[in-house]
Amino acid sequence: MKKIVGLILLAVLVNHSVNAQGDSYRDGEWFKFRIHYGWFNASYATLEVKEENYNHKDVFHVVGKGESTGLLDMFFEVDDTYETYIDKSNDLPLKFIRDINEGGHTKNRIIYFDQDTHQAKVKDLKHNKEDTFTTKPNVQDMLSVFYFLRNKIDTENLTKGDEIFVDLFFDDENYKFKTVFLGREVLKTKFGKVNALKFRPYVQADRIFKEEESLTFWVSDDKNKIPLKIKANLAVGSLEADLEAFKGLNHSFKIIMK
Repeated sequence: MKKIVGLILLAVLVNHSVNAQGDSYRDGEWFKFRIHYGWFNASYATLEVKEENYNHKDVFHVVGKGESTGLLDMFFEVDDTYETYIDKSNDLPLKFIRDINEGGHTKNRIIYFDQDTHQAKVKDLKHNKEDTFTTKPNVQDMLSVFYFLRNKIDTENLTKGDEIFVDLFFDDENYKFKTVFLGREVLKTKFGKVNALKFRPYVQADRIFKEEESLTFWVSDDKNKIPLKIKANLAVGSLEADLEAFKGLNHSFKIIMK
């Protein structure tokens, strides 16, 4: 299970035609997810949004946390924190923090984005190193991209098979994030049945994921576009993350039936 839970935690803490401006989230929004391997609870993850001021700019400070639980914690401890500071004026990240411990594998890095000069300064606190990298225009980090797409998605013009690309910078590399819209469906959740949008973000096929198409996301088909479920097909079995609790939504959350 090494690194698998950590990757799903990141996916949870991380998802479309990109045109319309929106207000899909606000100060005080909070999610809790249950991550499980079959009936086995592996961990929990939370996402919280706070309005703050950073470097004289109004920002959304998003904090994502993931921790292993139960039996898994005895054999493979996961304690991850991801943070991003999103400029409210343009939905672009100014600062990203990654502080993780996944079964003894640790990283502690801070990325400072200069969106005007297209640069990212990366401070590796664990190894006491600092480097500067060139980034793409309007670059996102692995946490801010989810909130960026929630605001930009144009659900009225979204067609099955649409491919969406966003430039990301993570650790010390530029990535082209790709996700494909798979269509609409009614998803059964603990809250009842919900109209959902289904997406497939592409990942690197390796010893953990079976293939590039191993991840599937479901988000609510409403103005919130909240993450409802994530499924990862692994080399052995599958890992799932389900929305367990929420509060502070900016719009009403519609349940079809209990």
